[in-house]
Amino acid sequence: MPAARSLFLLLLLLAAALLAGTEAAQKGITLSTKLIHRFSDEVKALRVRRNVTGSVYWPEKRSMEYYSLLLDSDLQRQKMKLGPRYELLFPAEGSNTVSLGNDFGWLHYTFIDVGTPHVSFLVAVDTGSDLLWVPCDCLQCAPLSASSYASLGQDLNEYSPSQSSSSKLLTCSHQLCEHSSKCKSPSQQCPYSVEYYSENTSSSGLLIEDVLYFASNDDLGASNASVKAPVLMGCGMKQSGGYLEGIAPDGLMGLGPGKISVPSFLAKAGFIQDSFSLCFDEEDSGKIYFGDQGPHAQQSTPFLTSNGNYTTYMVGVEGCCIGGSCLKQTRFKALVDSGTSFTFLPEDVYEETVNEVNSTISSFKGYPWKYCYESSSQDLPKIPSMKLLFAMNNSFLVHNPVFKVYSTQGYGGFCLAIQPADGDIGIIGLNFMSGYRMVFDRENLKLGWSRSKCEDEIIWVPGNPLGTANPLPTNEEQRIPGQHAVSPAVAGRAPLRPSAAPPSPLRASHLIKLLLLLLVLFASRTL
Repeated sequence: MPAARSLFLLLLLLAAALLAGTEAAQKGITLSTKLIHRFSDEVKALRVRRNVTGSVYWPEKRSMEYYSLLLDSDLQRQKMKLGPRYELLFPAEGSNTVSLGNDFGWLHYTFIDVGTPHVSFLVAVDTGSDLLWVPCDCLQCAPLSASSYASLGQDLNEYSPSQSSSSKLLTCSHQLCEHSSKCKSPSQQCPYSVEYYSENTSSSGLLIEDVLYFASNDDLGASNASVKAPVLMGCGMKQSGGYLEGIAPDGLMGLGPGKISVPSFLAKAGFIQDSFSLCFDEEDSGKIYFGDQGPHAQQSTPFLTSNGNYTTYMVGVEGCCIGGSCLKQTRFKALVDSGTSFTFLPEDVYEETVNEVNSTISSFKGYPWKYCYESSSQDLPKIPSMKLLFAMNNSFLVHNPVFKVYSTQGYGGFCLAIQPADGDIGIIGLNFMSGYRMVFDRENLKLGWSRSKCEDEIIWVPGNPLGTANPLPTNEEQRIPGQHAVSPAVAGRAPLRPSAAPPSPLRASHLIKLLLLLLVLFASRTL
């Protein structure tokens, strides 16, 4: 019985309190608390009472330092509201790329800075491979002296992990060590070996981690702060084939979709959106930007998988047109490879293409090219245009399918810079990309392109901030090759649906009075 009385009294007090609160709400009574400024005398006194120590600077009220600290706080809050913002990055030495001609295999190169203190390297930009490697503690490397190359004005550098305070050796137990099966123990240094498309061309050595330096662009495209990013790279001790004959003597930067490529590290670390662009003009120079997803008006086509994975930048070519004639049965797959100087077409497509060109111009054979054309002046004669067709009515007009050739007597003519591929997969090489800004959008799994002289200012447009989920790609961006994508849902905004409204004070008071009545009945039975 005493317990019942105690329970009754407790419930009675609770009901009375609820009723009082409800009546207060009906009368418009509000609760309030005092707001105290972070640099107020009250906060300062509170810190003294609680013996809060530290190096926090306490500025004089309304001083320049006072307003400066408030402004810093406001800017920090803006960043917190907006979330982290992606940047547009390029190598610290500049965004320019350059082709150094035949001595360097007609590839495009850019300077990068590696290590602490940083050392500069002139590396080839290669979308057909993943690994960044530089000549390192060389056992078999190309000559690095400027005197070995007619188009080079300075000596090239050699890297050594022991000379960089930021370098870290990778062991065979590391998850990115692909050749761990060749290791005798998990603590052994991780080896690497990469073979390239060119015959007998390879690079091998040890994998290490070091820092790569970039510059960033702000919202207006102006140069901003330096960015230091840790990347995985190859200490290239031994090269073979073309890498000993002038192609990429100072290293190569793989830009492929693999986990060990530079774009992959930058995107995973949150520096950029997972995309980059290469622009090649017709005067042997260009640009490289990490984080660039291209203009809205660009054309695009989806990347294709290989055995279910995106291991290369492969696209599906739906057709090929020469002049006003579109060839029949010319559908094929092609790798988009900036590390290949010229373009390779599957044998059947190649034969149809050159036959169509030959029908308008008489040719002769010029080693190593099968189809060359005489010309008495360096002004190229009118040759039929070439166009590659892609899905969704997108097309790629080739602006530079030929190159000039010279004999001992001087200018001799030009050759069709296309070769037959060994298999049924072609390669869209560097010469076909000339005059375009090529966007390798790995986030949305598509290749984009737009005409460019590579002088246009690329204005960085921030995309999805980090920490928020990326939206699912549209059907164009996500579909699996050979299958029809499900049409995306039509975007729309549903009408606002408020959650259940709280009971009005009047209804609440009725409920409380009912509760009191039940308590009286309960008391009459228990007391």
